Amino acid sequence: MELWFSECHTNNVKLSIRTNKELYSAQSDYQRFDVMDTPEFGKVLISDGEIVFSEADEFIYDEMVTHVPMAVHPNVKKVLIFGGGDGGVATCFSKYPEIECIDLVEPDEMMVEVCKEYFPEQTAGLSDPRVHIYYMEGLHFLRNVQNEYDIIVNDSTDPFGHEEGLFTKEFYGSCYKALKDDGIMVYQHGSPFFDEDEEACRSMHRKVVKSFPVSRVYQAHIATCPAGYWLFGFASKKYHPLDDLDAKRWKDRHIETWYYTVNLHRGAFMLPKYVEDLLEEEEDK
Repeated sequence: MELWFSECHTNNVKLSIRTNKELYSAQSDYQRFDVMDTPEFGKVLISDGEIVFSEADEFIYDEMVTHVPMAVHPNVKKVLIFGGGDGGVATCFSKYPEIECIDLVEPDEMMVEVCKEYFPEQTAGLSDPRVHIYYMEGLHFLRNVQNEYDIIVNDSTDPFGHEEGLFTKEFYGSCYKALKDDGIMVYQHGSPFFDEDEEACRSMHRKVVKSFPVSRVYQAHIATCPAGYWLFGFASKKYHPLDDLDAKRWKDRHIETWYYTVNLHRGAFMLPKYVEDLLEEEEDK
C-alpha cells in the first residue's frame, strides 16, 4: 500500500508527496511536528500539517536569506535570527569567519531538538561557539535591544498562530531599532501566486515600507513551497541590495553554494509584473 502526505495550498490545490514512512510525530506547546521519509525529497519536517522544509530544497531558502545580505553589507559582526530552530540559517552564517556573534531566538525548544536528531547536517552550525540560542518570544527578546545588530533575519514560518507577532508593525519597528545605523533585515515574504496568500504578502510589504527607507523584494524557486515560488524581503537603513552589492568581495570568500551566485543575486530582484504591481499598489497607499 502506498503512503502519501498531502498539504493543502488552497481549497483547490494540494501538494502530494509519496512517503516511505513516518519517522517522528509529537506535539509541543506550540505546534505538532511530523518527520516523514520520502523518496523524492528525503526527510521532510511538517508543522501542523504544513511543510516547513525538506532535505532536498532547504538549501535554497537558507542561502537566499544569508548570502544576499552578506554580499551587500560590508562589515557584519553580529547577526540575529528569529525562528530558525532548524539551524539552517545559522549554519549558513557560520561559514563567514568575520561574524563574531549569531543570536538565535526560537520559542519552541522541541523544534531544535527534533531537527538535531533528524537533520544533523542542517543543525551543524548550532554547535558553533558563536551561536547563542534563546528560547523565548521574539518581541520579548527585542524589548530592550537597540543599535546592536548588523543583520536581522526573520526566519519564522507563518504570519499566523504562535509566530504571528513576528509579522506586525510593532515587530518591524523593533527590528529597526535593534539594527545599527547601516543594518539590514531579511524576512520571508511568502508566496504571492494563489489569491489566498496574496493579502499576507501585501500586508508584510505595506508594514515594512513604512518602517525602512530601503525596502525591496526578491524571489527564489523552492519546490515544496506553494506554487514552487517564494518571496523574500530586504529592508535596510542604508544599503541597496543591487547598488551596494560587492560581487568581488563576496566571490573572494570562496564560499561553496548550491543555489546562490552573485549573478542570481541580481536576477532575483527582477520580479514578474504581477508581483511588481502588487508591491507598488501597497507602496502607493
